[in-house]
Amino acid sequence: MQFVEAQNARIPLIGLGTWELRGRTCARIVEQALRLGYRHLDTAQMYENEREIGEGLRASGVPRDHVFVTTKIWPSHFAPPAFERAAKERLLQLRLAEVDLLLLHWPSKEVPLSETIGALGKAKRDGIARHIGVSNFTVPLLEQAVRLSSDPLVCNQFEVHPFIDQSRLVAATRRHGMAVVAYSPIARGQARDHPVLKRVGGAHGKTAAQVSLRYLVQRKIAVIPRTSKVERLAENLVIFDFELSPAEMAEIAKLANPEGRIVDWSGAPEWD
Repeated sequence: MQFVEAQNARIPLIGLGTWELRGRTCARIVEQALRLGYRHLDTAQMYENEREIGEGLRASGVPRDHVFVTTKIWPSHFAPPAFERAAKERLLQLRLAEVDLLLLHWPSKEVPLSETIGALGKAKRDGIARHIGVSNFTVPLLEQAVRLSSDPLVCNQFEVHPFIDQSRLVAATRRHGMAVVAYSPIARGQARDHPVLKRVGGAHGKTAAQVSLRYLVQRKIAVIPRTSKVERLAENLVIFDFELSPAEMAEIAKLANPEGRIVDWSGAPEWD
């Protein structure tokens, strides 16, 4: 397994995204992923599947300290007293003594960031999380978060795939010594049928989805593709046995579009 390192955190370059995975299916997929070699699990309070994530982890037989577990707290719990309760509840749901990474899931439009960042740092100092970070933070919000935090922020998790231009946000995240973690790295399946990605994949004996993932990890961007199919789990993992050429990387980079965003909703910030 390869890693991206930031602020003393070692984040596996590929993980399992678990949004929309529920119940026994979720537990089974987590167990299978870990047995296949995944060592990075991503969940969230909002996903309502942390209990099943924990069940899958225990059923896999993989030692807890070999797995990097990330969870996220929803903005409705960002006021400090509610945040502390929510953070402790994550451990109860997962049945873990600590998580490896605790994130603010989205920026809040109601609770001042100064209050929430303080509560996030306290969660780390209280031993709830080994590392802390943010998700879906724009460049200005990221600057503010770093300035306010007395503890290192190790990552910004946001939408990254070949069809969206996130160059400014990637650069800003790295400028602060933070890792980039990409959700929707296959663009919710859109990458699978793209002619450029299929052609590049054909030259390497790989699928277009594998090329999409490889394009990101080759740039040291961690990826957390979600799937409910065991065969896709195996496919997504096999991206470290080939390398895209500089010409192929440049060709894929040209697919990026400022209008390529997939994940958006009324509570989202004003994007960069």
